[in-house]
Amino acid sequence: MELKLDFVTSIKTCFIKYVDFKGRASRSEFWYFSLFSGIIFICADIIDASLAGQTFWSYDDYFGPAYSICNVLLLLPGFAVSFRRLHDINKSGWWSLIFVTVIGIIPLIFWAAKKSDESANDFGNPTSEISKDT
Repeated sequence: MELKLDFVTSIKTCFIKYVDFKGRASRSEFWYFSLFSGIIFICADIIDASLAGQTFWSYDDYFGPAYSICNVLLLLPGFAVSFRRLHDINKSGWWSLIFVTVIGIIPLIFWAAKKSDESANDFGNPTSEISKDT
């Protein structure tokens, strides 16, 4: 049975394991962190627009100061949870780099939504067993 983390626990886990590219991450951990990142980036855009004296809808600068700071703070935890999520379905974490090809985003979304391996795989025990030990 796959471990289902709540929103706060998922985010806390991702920041605690911000450079841990080993092990496995459940679907809930990955998707809650993705939701958190999306919310943070929207808030950063709103802050950047207000700093520029524009409305959010008319602001068209891609990398304002708040957005850039958030990008730096969320880069490593985002990559780490992506690697661990791919490990959870028995794929190498290096597959996460195919997002660069733009079309590679499609298989990444499919793999991120895929059900976790129920048994141990090349990257460790299932996420539910790991969290019981810690």
